[in-house]
Amino acid sequence: MRYFFILASIAAVSADAPKGGLPLTLRTRFEAFKGSGEWREASLKLDLDPKKTAVVICDMWDDHWCKSASTRCDGLARKAAPIIESLRKKGVLIVHCPSDCMDFYKDAPQRKAARKVPKAAIPPDRKIDAPPLPIDDSDGGCDDAEAPKFRKAWTRQHAAIKIADGDLISDHGLEVYQNLKTRGIDTILVMGVHTNMCVLNRSFAIKQMTRWGVKCVLVRDLTDAMYNPKKRPFVTHDEGTQLVIGHIEKYWCPTVSSGDLK
Repeated sequence: MRYFFILASIAAVSADAPKGGLPLTLRTRFEAFKGSGEWREASLKLDLDPKKTAVVICDMWDDHWCKSASTRCDGLARKAAPIIESLRKKGVLIVHCPSDCMDFYKDAPQRKAARKVPKAAIPPDRKIDAPPLPIDDSDGGCDDAEAPKFRKAWTRQHAAIKIADGDLISDHGLEVYQNLKTRGIDTILVMGVHTNMCVLNRSFAIKQMTRWGVKCVLVRDLTDAMYNPKKRPFVTHDEGTQLVIGHIEKYWCPTVSSGDLK
């Protein structure tokens, strides 16, 4: 009976969704019988208002200390670019968040605009419990044939992603939150790297924004994990990424395919 109640609740959310200009099919996961460890996928339709929606582009850098990661990020950036442009044309705010690169953008009007935001009250963190990730990334997650040493290889966001008038640039969670709130934005679409690290843990990304009450949606085919198949659970890199996406769908937020965003 509880299983059908959950499905009915999901259907009710879909039916009550505000009508806007961004119809999405979100994917989530639920444990119908708590403690059973049996998780089921579920979909819900949600029509977002573009004016109340933002894209957060997380650490889509120009380079990375792990060459395999850099190569995959290059492909993701080129795939994301037309999606971002389409969303911008629909009125969605684009927030570029290349961490550790604010000096590069210090004179950019998009960076200055982000810093001029009026102050907004910060709510107390919501308490959200989640188990550890299903992959072991303790070695840094690089799957190069010969793992290099960590270094700050990035200087800016990947050049394939355009920064346009009206966009914002920031790598500070409080600053991003205040910009969202002063614009009446309650939902963010998160894309970028890396799923198990920055996409979850940056101050402007999924965990903190969820704790502050911002509705997050991960764009699941525009992200990549830092995972080395030589570590637990000894699966391929792509399978490791999918395990992290599944973890996010269970405990943090739903996901969407970029095909829905065109």
